[in-house]
Amino acid sequence: MIRRIDLRGERSPGDSRDYRALVPRSPVDVDSALDAVRPICADVRDRGLAAVRELTARFDGVDIDDVRVPEAALDAAVDTLDGDVRSALEESIARARTVHDDQRRSDVTTTVVPGGTVTERWIPVERVGLYVPGGLAVYPSSVVMNVVPAQAAGVGELAIASPPQKSTGGLPHPTVLAACALLGVREVYAVGGAQAIATFAYGLRDETDATAWLCPPVDLVTGPGNVYVAAAKRLLEGRIGIDAEAGPTEIAVLADDSADPRHVAADLVSQAEHDPLAAAVLVTDSATLADAVEAELGLQVAATKHTDRVRTALGGQQSAIILVDDVEQGLAVVDAYAAEHLEIQTRDAAEVAARVRHAGAVFVGPYSPVSLGDYAAGSNHVLPTGGSARHTSGLSVQSFLRGVHVVEYDEPALRDVAPHVQALADAEDLPAHGAAVAARFTPGQGSEA
Repeated sequence: MIRRIDLRGERSPGDSRDYRALVPRSPVDVDSALDAVRPICADVRDRGLAAVRELTARFDGVDIDDVRVPEAALDAAVDTLDGDVRSALEESIARARTVHDDQRRSDVTTTVVPGGTVTERWIPVERVGLYVPGGLAVYPSSVVMNVVPAQAAGVGELAIASPPQKSTGGLPHPTVLAACALLGVREVYAVGGAQAIATFAYGLRDETDATAWLCPPVDLVTGPGNVYVAAAKRLLEGRIGIDAEAGPTEIAVLADDSADPRHVAADLVSQAEHDPLAAAVLVTDSATLADAVEAELGLQVAATKHTDRVRTALGGQQSAIILVDDVEQGLAVVDAYAAEHLEIQTRDAAEVAARVRHAGAVFVGPYSPVSLGDYAAGSNHVLPTGGSARHTSGLSVQSFLRGVHVVEYDEPALRDVAPHVQALADAEDLPAHGAAVAARFTPGQGSEA
């Protein structure tokens, strides 16, 4: 069901191999999807709402008239929400607020010299589009994970897009709508996929009044999605800001022989059920554990609801059990993989986790499964995938803030540093830079009558 990669016995002292070439990856990547989404985004740019309607009919099988979800539908979704689900969402919101409220940075003013200050101000993005996927599963939790940090940052306008569903009359799933309403978001659009990202980037004009916006353009788009959503974000970055290219989900588990194979198998299955392209990777120095996990996968995959989807994901090129000599080599492998979700199920798990350098989020010990982070740990589950955790963070309050430096020098402070500015301007052969400072301290040349 799941292939093995054996790296045992290949390491030498001072091993400097690039494990990135050895870890499993999906054959479907963002680059391969760019050609598919480029005409979609161009169509939305050029034809607006008409293009969105046609694309929605083609990809979602839904004919829509108005892409804006009526506020009455948001209220009805809350009114009919199952009580246990509502309680769980409210708890998830509360825990996420506890964590994200602590992330808000304060403005800092530094006195560089007497009379010369630099203040770093943190200013929220003005308008944000939040994408909530809705293909093979329902993701009200992604509403929570997108909206809570944006609200904590003080974003002025929040709009949400989520794919329309045939079963709900062309609206996004009612649980998604209920989550929007619980969080106070009233601007919701029934649009999915690459066309949703293009809608946010270019905006949609009102068909009856070309001077009015049906959906104004946004400044930043956040949220997870499939590879085509990630490709659209990459294509349109620059016109809009993006959080990260959050493609198909992935989990890596670093485990030794102290791990419970049932837990490990269950966690691999839990992420594999997202998508046939989902990646599940176990890195272990214990062949005995590897055998036991593989046996458990046989039992658990057969018993789970989405057997075919899970089996496809586990059997894909993106998934594997990787055997290593020891936990030290295992750390090198998982750092090279840079997983979206990384579980540490070893002895001294906290100490091992503290040495991880590349991961979207790290889950420490047997009682911190990825599923906890998906819903109710308080952490954010919108995380970088495809190895981008080497350079990109998961979604947080900082994702919605811009640092702006405010410089204020008085006359004596500028006069004191003027010779240094002049020297550097001359060194760079930019004399007008130095002249701009000198002009403040030399008399102007008036015209003669």
